[in-house]
Amino acid sequence: MKKDWEARREEISRMDREIWQSGLAFAGIDEAGRGPLCGPVAAACVVMPPEPLLLYVDDSKKLTEKRREALYDQIMETAVYARVALASPEDIDRMNILQATKWAMAEAAKDAPCGLFLVDAVSSLDVRGEVRGIVHGDAQCYSIAAASILAKVTRDRIMRELDAQYPQYALAKNKGYGTAEHIAALRAYGPSPIHRRSFIGHFVDTGC
Repeated sequence: MKKDWEARREEISRMDREIWQSGLAFAGIDEAGRGPLCGPVAAACVVMPPEPLLLYVDDSKKLTEKRREALYDQIMETAVYARVALASPEDIDRMNILQATKWAMAEAAKDAPCGLFLVDAVSSLDVRGEVRGIVHGDAQCYSIAAASILAKVTRDRIMRELDAQYPQYALAKNKGYGTAEHIAALRAYGPSPIHRRSFIGHFVDTGC
């Protein structure tokens, strides 16, 4: 099992190692929470060093919650730079989800000490430097995968906190995604202040 992960580490860091060898300083950027009906979207930017290469770093969706939490601490301890920014439900409703995501990504990256940004699936950002959008970047690039873990863990922690405030929606379980249980609760109780009005019009009357 560990050998499989060591092989995966070599595979996912190939792109990063080529850039490190060129001498360029670069960051990985990814987000979590574009699809849910409520809560913020979280974006993370990280500048990882070439050593040590952390084991188990991968697309956050492929990892268990326990492993993500452990990696979050390791990444924060290892990274040259790490920041997570949030776009609120109000930001999302005002700007739309794509623009809110780009804003959060740029906010997370604004103090990064580099001029190159590798971004999962997004090719244009308001940052000081070159942006390279990489489709499925969280599965192909070590630095983007590290960012995906920071964003996912941060957002999941927030959703667990919000679950204590709004237990009727089972947010600790569904993380704000539109599960049948969540939609049924929306119809029974109506939307909360953390719901994205622009996302839930198919399920309840938002008054918009």
